[in-house]
Amino acid sequence: MQKLPPLRALQAFEAVARHRSFKAAAAELNVTPTAISHQIRMLEQICGKALLQRRPRPLRLTVAGEGLYPALRSGFALFAEAVATVGQPGAARPLRVTSPNAFASRWLVPRLPAWQGLHPEWPLEIIGTDRVLDLAAGEADVAIRYARCAPKGLVSTEFARDTFFAVASPVLLARAGREGQATFDIGDLTHIPLIHYEWSSGDPHAPTWTQWFAAAGLAAGDSSARRARHDLNFREELHAIDAVVAGQGVALCSNVVVDGLLRSGALRKAHALGLPGFGFYVAHAAGHPDLAAVEGFSGWLLSTAGTPVGEHPA
Repeated sequence: MQKLPPLRALQAFEAVARHRSFKAAAAELNVTPTAISHQIRMLEQICGKALLQRRPRPLRLTVAGEGLYPALRSGFALFAEAVATVGQPGAARPLRVTSPNAFASRWLVPRLPAWQGLHPEWPLEIIGTDRVLDLAAGEADVAIRYARCAPKGLVSTEFARDTFFAVASPVLLARAGREGQATFDIGDLTHIPLIHYEWSSGDPHAPTWTQWFAAAGLAAGDSSARRARHDLNFREELHAIDAVVAGQGVALCSNVVVDGLLRSGALRKAHALGLPGFGFYVAHAAGHPDLAAVEGFSGWLLSTAGTPVGEHPA
């Protein structure tokens, strides 16, 4: 087996990364902040890279720390779950479903009461993360994957495919003098703050503003210098959606992810032009030991896709 760093050092880093505080981590682990600092410096020496940016405050993770933290968080959660399962053999183990953060928050979570009403015998644990968890290694039972094509090595079914539209809040439309009009003109969008977020896949054909303006026939450089001074950039798609709802700009969003916001009127399409997105797949490893629960959830998801929140599938 591959040699691991000392468990105390891994625990110390995971606690500091979660709390963003040496003092809070020390209190949780019942040690001194000095001991926590010593353990993290030991781990940094083993990794050969700094994991924390200690100055200026507040405490932040480095790029290396951002890469290490999710794996440790998931690992310790798995340890705790395994111990709990052993200690309570009669208790139902939650079905662990991993999903991209924005989809989990805006689409899946509002529909969970329907699942709970149908299957109270199968509790769920939702793991919202944009990291691809390893189902074969047991990191999750079911995955909702967002990709151009079906994930390899898994049993999967596509249940939705999206289109990306420019969306804005009614507040922003009113502020821009467009309250009585259906959408913005393309020229308007060269002067209104645009909201961007990162595509973790790095796909060069991802539906970004550059692709959208090209499809609209507007050169990428047109008014870009003026626009760039007002644009907002986010790492997380979910934060970008929150900014749009707050009226801070216009973003390209998946019509699947923001379906509830469009139906409620919290967001409106700001232009009719859309860009093709990717597919949403529900997937699991072949031969899963609790196939009844896995297939039950997958079947429910397929029947629920396309149905507004609160309505029952036909």
